[in-house]
Amino acid sequence: MEEQPPPPPDSATTSPLLPRPTPHPILHHLSSRLRLKTTIWSELGGSVGDLGTYIPIVLALTLVNGLDLSTTLIFTSLYNILTGLLFGVPMPVQPMKSIAAVAISESDTPLSVPQIMAAGMSTAAVLFILGATGLMSVFYRFIPLPVVRGVQLSQACSQKGLSFAFTAIKYIRFDQDFTTSKSGGPRDWLGLDGLILALATLLFVVLITGSGDDGDANDEIHPPRRRPVPLSSSVPAALLVFLFGLALCFARDPSIISHLKFGPSKPKLVKFTWEDWKIGFVRAAVPQIPLSVLNSVIAVCKLSADLFPDREVVSAASVSVSVGAMNLVGCWFGAMPVCHGAGGLAGQYRFGGRSGLCVVFLGLGKLVLALTLGNSLARVLDRFPVGMLGVLLMFSGVELAMASRDMGTKEDSFVMLVCAAVSLTGSSAALGFGCGIVLFLLLKLRKLSFLSSRLGRFSSNTDCGSSVC
Repeated sequence: MEEQPPPPPDSATTSPLLPRPTPHPILHHLSSRLRLKTTIWSELGGSVGDLGTYIPIVLALTLVNGLDLSTTLIFTSLYNILTGLLFGVPMPVQPMKSIAAVAISESDTPLSVPQIMAAGMSTAAVLFILGATGLMSVFYRFIPLPVVRGVQLSQACSQKGLSFAFTAIKYIRFDQDFTTSKSGGPRDWLGLDGLILALATLLFVVLITGSGDDGDANDEIHPPRRRPVPLSSSVPAALLVFLFGLALCFARDPSIISHLKFGPSKPKLVKFTWEDWKIGFVRAAVPQIPLSVLNSVIAVCKLSADLFPDREVVSAASVSVSVGAMNLVGCWFGAMPVCHGAGGLAGQYRFGGRSGLCVVFLGLGKLVLALTLGNSLARVLDRFPVGMLGVLLMFSGVELAMASRDMGTKEDSFVMLVCAAVSLTGSSAALGFGCGIVLFLLLKLRKLSFLSSRLGRFSSNTDCGSSVC
């Protein structure tokens, strides 16, 4: 009888001859941060989702205050790449808006570049210390959520700031002069920056992206093999809008081509005087610091936890240190003061950004433009259709405001709306924050006093029932 060959060894119980190499921890961390969470087109679309805020502010600072555009693009591109690798979410890099507002709007005595950089470094030093000592994590843990939502809602609807929904409507309806930060007359219906073009852009974005929840809804409802691919994942709406706008820049002013100068400017250190530090801190850093703490750290961490509940938590300390480190390096070379903004995160998420790869793409794009076109890019961006920027900006503001829909009680909604209303009418997030905290504590105190009175009445009734009254 022929002997049967032995059965093959069980692959589940045997170990391979060569052990599988374990990736280096740093490489594993970076690969997880850059792993696609959706399609590459979706990430590319999300990468330009915050340009509705970025372009107007950078352009205004360049034209009014003499900011070096190529230096700013180079440093912010590096910031984008590093934050994408570190945080693994579409963490934006945006201008410090209060500093920019002071530098641009106060046209009688505009801030000089050293004063702007001094304001940015002063703000950065405060945030760096708060993050490194752990105090920012304490603030994040104890600040009530309704107050944070009120700050977010006020930023989404801010009329004074250079961003979000109300400003977006102004961009769409009226001509804009970024050098004076003022609106002009009503926008013409026709033309390469007309109202019809802006409305067509708006309709295009709505048709492609819908309400912005296509990917989320599909993830929950459809099984993996039968899940339909949303249109927003295959058509990068924001990227197409931006590229079409760039093409219109040259159509609006063909002479731009003859004025292009290739290559970046030579980097140089900014020279400061004591007067620069004093003016920069008093006029620009003082209003910026509370806004950076609330919107650039606290609100952006809360929003990140809302948008990516299954991801590793982005800590307030790390975000605060990140903002501080970026500006303590870049401002010495004249790069625009920047922060991480909740509005930018909302915009990039709204247009498809789901991973760190989103902002890495944006950083690479900025770096290419800085190294090729340099400062002459300002002339190109000056002809960008403002109405189209307004459309991108409006969706960012709406997405940021949508985060406030999680207020589950009337009391929380009351605190949120009062905080937002005070921030809007007082044009100060710090003022709204303070009022929100006071109101929140008063309501808690009222509830405690009400409960204690009820308990006291109940105990007295119990004593009376157990004795002769």
